[in-house]
Amino acid sequence: MKLWQSTAQRWKVFISLFLVGLLASGTIASCSPSNAQTKDVEITLVSFVVTKAAYRNILPKFAALWKQQQNQNVLFNETYGPSGPQTRAVLDGLDADVVNLALALDVKKIEKDGLIAKGWEKKVPSNGIVTKSVAAIVTRKGNPKGIKNWEDLAKDGVEVITANPKTSGGARWNFLALWGGVTQTGGDESQAFDFTKKIYTRTPVLPKDARESSDVFFNQEKGDALINYENEILFAAQRGEKSPYIVPDVNISIENPVAVVDKNVDRHGNRKVVEAFVNYLFTEEAQREFAKVGFRPVNEIVAQEFATQYPPVKKLFTVQELGGWKEVQAKFFADKALFDKIQLSRK
Repeated sequence: MKLWQSTAQRWKVFISLFLVGLLASGTIASCSPSNAQTKDVEITLVSFVVTKAAYRNILPKFAALWKQQQNQNVLFNETYGPSGPQTRAVLDGLDADVVNLALALDVKKIEKDGLIAKGWEKKVPSNGIVTKSVAAIVTRKGNPKGIKNWEDLAKDGVEVITANPKTSGGARWNFLALWGGVTQTGGDESQAFDFTKKIYTRTPVLPKDARESSDVFFNQEKGDALINYENEILFAAQRGEKSPYIVPDVNISIENPVAVVDKNVDRHGNRKVVEAFVNYLFTEEAQREFAKVGFRPVNEIVAQEFATQYPPVKKLFTVQELGGWKEVQAKFFADKALFDKIQLSRK
C-alpha cells in the first residue's frame, strides 16, 4: 500500500512539474482567453500633406478591424509633408514602414536606395496607385479674368499661384498638366516651353506645397488663379471654403502610390500588420474615405458611387505619355533642366 502511495505521489509531482513547464513555455497560456492578446504593434506612416484628412478616419478604422480580427492594438506614428522632403527624410533615416507619396518617382528613389524591394507595384492592386486626382484651376469670385482653360492662364495681367516643382510633388503634376495642355493638343515642345515660361515668370511666389499654395491664394489674397489638386478644392468646399474652379478638358491623371518599406519592416518584425494595412487602403471602406476628401478612387465600385462629384475630362493623359518619370525628371526637374531655365527668367 505504501509503495502504491509513494508511486502515486511521484507521478503527481511529475505531472505538476510538467504543467508548470507548459505554463512557463506559454503552451497553455496561449489557449487562455485572458492571456490571448499579444503586445501592441506600431506602424509608421509617411505620407504627402494632402492625405492627412483621409487618414484621420482610415487609421482608426483599420486599427479597430485589426483588433477585432487579431486581438492586437495597432499604434500609428504619422508624418505628413511635401513629397520630396518626405522622401529625403526616409532616405536619411526616418523609420517609415509605409510610404504614400505624391509621385511614383519618389517611391523609386527609396527603392533605388535598397529600402523597398523591386516589384512593389505588383504586390498590391492598381499597380500600387492608391488614389488619383486631376489638376484644377481656382479663380476669384465671379472669375473676373475670364479663365476657362489652361490657355487663359497665359493672358496678359493674369498672375498664377502654384507650388514649387522643386519641393512639391503636386507642383510637378501641375507643371506637367500645363506642358501637356500644349503637347497633347497638337503643340510642339517649343510652344510648350514658351507657354509654361510665361506662366511661371508671372507667379508672385512659389510656395513649398499645395497647402501653402492655398494659404497664399485664399488668406494672403495673392494671384488671380490657383492651380491645385482637384481633391484639395473639393475638400476645402466641404469646410465651407467654396470657390469657383475649372477642371480643364485636357488634363493629367495624377497618380499617388503607396508601398511597404521592406527593409524597415523586416527589422521591426511587423510585416504581417503592415501588409494588411496597405492592402486595406484599396478596400471599399478605405477608398470611400479618400473619396470623401476629394480623391478619385481607384476602386471601381467606389468610383461609381462618387462619380457625380467629379467633372468629366475629355482627354486624360498620363505621365507615361510624356516619357515616364525617369525621363520627365531628367528633362524638366533635375538641376539645370527646363524648370531651372524657366526659374532664371524670374530673376
